Amino acid sequence: MKFAVTSRGDDLSNDLQKRIKEQLMKHGLVFNQHEPELVITIGGDGTLLQAFHDYAKRLEETAFVGIHTGHLGFYADWVPSEVDQLIDDIVHKPFQVVEYPLLEVIIHHNQDEGERHLALNESTIKGLGGSIVSNVEIKGDTFEVFRGDGLCISTPSGSTAYNKALGGAILHPSLASIQISEMASINNRVYRTIGSPLVLPKHHVCLLRPLNEVEVQVTIDHYTLEYRHIHSLQCRVADERIRFARYRSFPFWKRVKESFIRE
Repeated sequence: MKFAVTSRGDDLSNDLQKRIKEQLMKHGLVFNQHEPELVITIGGDGTLLQAFHDYAKRLEETAFVGIHTGHLGFYADWVPSEVDQLIDDIVHKPFQVVEYPLLEVIIHHNQDEGERHLALNESTIKGLGGSIVSNVEIKGDTFEVFRGDGLCISTPSGSTAYNKALGGAILHPSLASIQISEMASINNRVYRTIGSPLVLPKHHVCLLRPLNEVEVQVTIDHYTLEYRHIHSLQCRVADERIRFARYRSFPFWKRVKESFIRE
């Protein structure tokens, strides 16, 4: 099996990266950064997010497993004290593939094909220097006209990130869906929004069409893009999915509990 190991860059993560690489190669696995079948990330959720974007064109061939070396990572199954067990499992056990839905975002500048991006957690659109006014269209029909700081569109696994801070619901990743949450909406006689997060299924497309001339900032996970103007932001559940390598059971709700309410 071909593998790659990525590190957050701190001393502990770098030491584990070197150790895992040496041990797996000693057991006959092939280190290959360009075409890995398994990517081991060492650090936190940000490290795994970066690895996801680095290998976004290999999602059908590549699975991910995470080791957290700081605070508990939501995507990471393992801690440094369990590295020997993980190495043994990788060498001797086939992994179970667990797939999570992704968000597809297409940024249209005019009536063009647009820039296509994939997000594991979320995408946001905000006004720079002022509120953003935007049509929110669902399945081709205008649902509302939003005015406020911006909107967050999240995946089920990303529902525990920025979406949660905005008061959105936590969704199980078995639900192929996206969630739209508001950032400080302005409601008056002219502008009226639903005021609650919206959960859209796989076959529904959401189109955000800015109506004012404010410059916009679009984020794709941890990447930030700024534009003087965009025609629209199209969001839907992506055809692609991220594949995680599971060597042991780690139920989603257990992750949620340990991440947020475990004492």
